[in-house]
Amino acid sequence: MKIERGNFPEKMAAVLLTGHGGVEKLEYRTDVPTPSPDADEVLIKVLATGVNNTDINTRIGWYSGEAGGSTAEFAQAGKAVEAGGWSGELAFPRIQGADVCGQIVALGKNVPGGRLGQTVVVQSCLVSQRSGDFVPWLGSERDGGFAQYVCAPDADTHAVGGPLSHAKLAALPCGYGTAANLLVRAKVSNGDRVLVTGASGNVGLAAIQLARAWGAQVVAVASAQKHLVLRELGAGECFDRDTYLPAALGRDSMDVVIDVVGGPQWPQLLEVLKPGGRYAVSGAIAGPMVPLDLRKLYLKDLTLLGCTTQSRESFVKMLTLATEGRLHPPVAETLPLHEIARAQELFLSKRQVGKIVLLPHG
Repeated sequence: MKIERGNFPEKMAAVLLTGHGGVEKLEYRTDVPTPSPDADEVLIKVLATGVNNTDINTRIGWYSGEAGGSTAEFAQAGKAVEAGGWSGELAFPRIQGADVCGQIVALGKNVPGGRLGQTVVVQSCLVSQRSGDFVPWLGSERDGGFAQYVCAPDADTHAVGGPLSHAKLAALPCGYGTAANLLVRAKVSNGDRVLVTGASGNVGLAAIQLARAWGAQVVAVASAQKHLVLRELGAGECFDRDTYLPAALGRDSMDVVIDVVGGPQWPQLLEVLKPGGRYAVSGAIAGPMVPLDLRKLYLKDLTLLGCTTQSRESFVKMLTLATEGRLHPPVAETLPLHEIARAQELFLSKRQVGKIVLLPHG
């Protein structure tokens, strides 16, 4: 039996993803039943929620095995898919949105009463819901933040304070949580030289700041017009996306590569890694199919890490830095929730630096 403590309306505004395809599959409605928390859940009034690559990848079905090119190429092709979620077939309609910053307005019967009214963020990777080797994500396997209210497990919902606005807090869960996981898995430490690809995206921006906070030296790869911002956030060197990295950096020059790009440049990343270097990946916006020379892998004793499932420890480590005011998530624009199609189009333009944030309550 569901027992709630708190007040909330029976209906809410939300964006329903009704199937794989273009933005026409995003249906904004104001008559969606407000969810009610189970015994170990909280109900959150969503004050801000961010736009991420994974929202668009899921909508267009890019995670299916049929996708071989970049996100943009696959979206333009308009190919119909069935099992386009990252864990396979997705249940529709689905409320997406991996980022949630909000206020707890109702509690399940097992949740301490002191949580009511807290300002919180939710770890997008719902580690308390692990089932064997699989961990669900908010906005993918269960409804997420593109709504005025969302239920989340109490164990994955973290109280926050400090100087950051709601919009900046909404930039943390998916992008900064992913970056923290990449850096922890790659064992980034003081003095390491770290190369960050896609450095002007949300994960890249987070990786720069986190790596610097942990004492690493950062080299960033992004379009030239964004280099000034990246330097302000902590990148020591910046290179354009078309740079031939082995010549610019030198072969065997980097301890760690943090990659969210993939695509044609990928073999260069193994060239610049030192023997014993670590490569960590959590995205492939330039294309998922890459040529791997196994000789580079084994002769250089490299470690390749695929990083999706986060630990609670890495998330809390990141969140602590943020609430102490040591991380500064850039926010490029805020828009009302009903303008989600425009928000995703802006996101795909890649002209902005920083998070595009949706405000479900206006």
